[in-house]
Amino acid sequence: MRYLGVDYGSKKVGLALSDEAGTMGFPHAILPNTPRLAEEVAALIEREGVGAVVIGESRDLAGGENPIAAEAHAFGDRLAALASIPVSYESEVFTSAEARRVAPKGARVDASAAALILTSFLTRQKGR
Repeated sequence: MRYLGVDYGSKKVGLALSDEAGTMGFPHAILPNTPRLAEEVAALIEREGVGAVVIGESRDLAGGENPIAAEAHAFGDRLAALASIPVSYESEVFTSAEARRVAPKGARVDASAAALILTSFLTRQKGR
């Protein structure tokens, strides 16, 4: 099954797609966070044959929700309803920082962070 990873941000949203076997995430795109974001992502889900979505769960360093977390969950709820697809959440602590560290200059950091979130989720699922 193919998965879509999402690094949700207030201005930009990074997207990553898994391989067909659902073993690893790869950077795909960065979309502006507009009122039509859920519809655009639902269309991508249909086009790419995605079976499940993984959204980065934003937390502060103490483990509590930060301001963007509620927005990300609202987006996940809307996407699940629009695309009739399961949505899961995966910790995204330090994924953007890690993506900036390993990505070449000018790389699509938000999409790379989405790939890290997705790969983390897929790796945990294999361990179960």
